Amino acid sequence: MKKILPLNHGLRGDIEIPGDKSISHRAIILSSLGNTPVEVSNFLAGADCLSTVACMRKLGAQIEQSGGNFLIKGYGLNGLCEPENILDAGNSGTTLRLLMGLLAPQKFLSTFTGDASLRRRPMARVIKPLSQMGATIFGRNDNKNLPITILPAEKKLRGITYEMPVASAQVKSALLLAGLYAEGATTVMEPAPSRDHTEKMLEAFGARIEKSGNAIKIFPTEKLVAPERISVPGDISSATYWLVLATILDDSDVIIVNVGVNDTRTGILDVLKNMGAKIEILNVRTSGGEQIADLKVVSSKLRGVEFGGEIIPRLIDEIPALAVAAAFAEGTTIIRDIRELRVKETDRLAAIVEEFNKISPETFTATDDSLIIRGGREKFFAECRTFADHRMAMSLAIFGAAAMGVSIDDADCVKISYANFFDMLA
Repeated sequence: MKKILPLNHGLRGDIEIPGDKSISHRAIILSSLGNTPVEVSNFLAGADCLSTVACMRKLGAQIEQSGGNFLIKGYGLNGLCEPENILDAGNSGTTLRLLMGLLAPQKFLSTFTGDASLRRRPMARVIKPLSQMGATIFGRNDNKNLPITILPAEKKLRGITYEMPVASAQVKSALLLAGLYAEGATTVMEPAPSRDHTEKMLEAFGARIEKSGNAIKIFPTEKLVAPERISVPGDISSATYWLVLATILDDSDVIIVNVGVNDTRTGILDVLKNMGAKIEILNVRTSGGEQIADLKVVSSKLRGVEFGGEIIPRLIDEIPALAVAAAFAEGTTIIRDIRELRVKETDRLAAIVEEFNKISPETFTATDDSLIIRGGREKFFAECRTFADHRMAMSLAIFGAAAMGVSIDDADCVKISYANFFDMLA
């Protein structure tokens, strides 16, 4: 158990955060498909991204690590080779889903496994459109759980137009990667915009992509032209814990530096500002097609809000931390259309209600796809479970730090995305 003591003062100074997890995954994958070496700096060397590194090495990419930088030498778009063993995605849904799209068109067999949490997560929504493109993929039971095997492609996949029932950057990315190898263009239509790191990076590698509204079309290509360097911006999901904690603690005044502010990821800023948070976006610049900025945040009085719909894909990973902010707000907050939380590393919607209510009883209730938070209620010290979910662990930690303290059962799970989080909090 790890005990978090209450903070009796605000946050002050500058905070540096780890590299963006989503961009780190994609930098390794796409750099492995180029013909020239790529240096990736500020890479997030957390467990999830290292699962992608391990899988790409098994597929033939040469990847060398020096401190926080990685040097990747790929052998071209068609340079991947059959792995000698099963590919282990660990706890990383991003690794699994993106590589399913990449390996579906290959002329060799590949099989995936993962940890207990990932084996419970349904993969049917990725397998269905890849199968429509002509891939042959087998999973366990009707949900297509791991282990998953992709048979060698006997002929080129065919480009399709696929209307996604739920916005998902991972599913979209899988189809775009498969579309690089397809016969004809592939179009993915989303009900709402999801994070677009894959499209931006594909364009930086010379892939031809066309966008129209919520439709993204990719054309097959013979090669990708890799940049010499990719600098990964700080992860706004990791910044969220400090945004929330600085907002709800009195006498806070901090700057979170070098944060990626891609507009498909800044829903957290929109909602916090709507709740009354005082956040300034400073020193905006661009690196590798991604916008970066410094975020200044000071203590604020928050009010309850209601939101859902198109903004949810822009902040789905930040919901647990937002729920903490809502517990300190005046009035009720209602978050709709978040059924996706039930198929994350754990059922986050159920976990929030079960564990957060230990700290602030009768504050959190949920329906099948909504979360209701009644702010301003009394808060207590509690012993809580993380369910081995990194975002639950960090959200519980800031909840306890702003309240009466908390003890959590599995602090090590934060290594998935933010290895030194507790050192920074201390």
